[in-house]
Amino acid sequence: MIKVLIADDHQMFRDGLRRVLEDDPVLQVIGEAENGPRALTRSKELDPDVVLLDVVMPGRDSLEIVEELKRWKPEIRVLMLTSHSEDQYALRCLRAGADGYLTKIKAGDELISAIHKIHGGGKYISDQLAELLAMSIGRDNSQLPHESLSDREFQVLRMIGSGMTVSEIGNELNLSVKTVSTYRTRILDKTQLKNNAAIMRYALEHGLTD
Repeated sequence: MIKVLIADDHQMFRDGLRRVLEDDPVLQVIGEAENGPRALTRSKELDPDVVLLDVVMPGRDSLEIVEELKRWKPEIRVLMLTSHSEDQYALRCLRAGADGYLTKIKAGDELISAIHKIHGGGKYISDQLAELLAMSIGRDNSQLPHESLSDREFQVLRMIGSGMTVSEIGNELNLSVKTVSTYRTRILDKTQLKNNAAIMRYALEHGLTD
């Protein structure tokens, strides 16, 4: 039996995933979590084999959650589920230690096979993402400005790019306005962009928004 923990901040989506997994007699959903910190707590309480982890949830950054899960139990398998396109964020998830990356739109068709593959020790990525990985390895040392950002800075850039205010980002990530403003300042400095409007244009031009 493969024990699975579902971590996503939307109850309806968690319910949908549970119904999909019920079609496979080998898979057992042993628990759920609605945010990043809860995903860590429940994982340590229930000891799942596989964690289905939403890329963007309230609380701590999901990349930090992946890293901590792997430090706690290196053999645990983590499949990232996201509404984002398969882009730079996917590469960051895999570098953080995730074992697979699956867009939510494909979850109904590919979720069960993805779980079995990563549980068996493999990695689960789409052909499109495999091509992105190959390109990132084979290209020269030149970087786009956003590629120099830390994972948290990159997350904040995407949220600003989507039109969120500093206060809204703080509420979403459980951070103070001052902390978010510090990340914004670092983003502007590293990317040489002037203001939020410039960040929004940049994010749109590079496909970094939903």
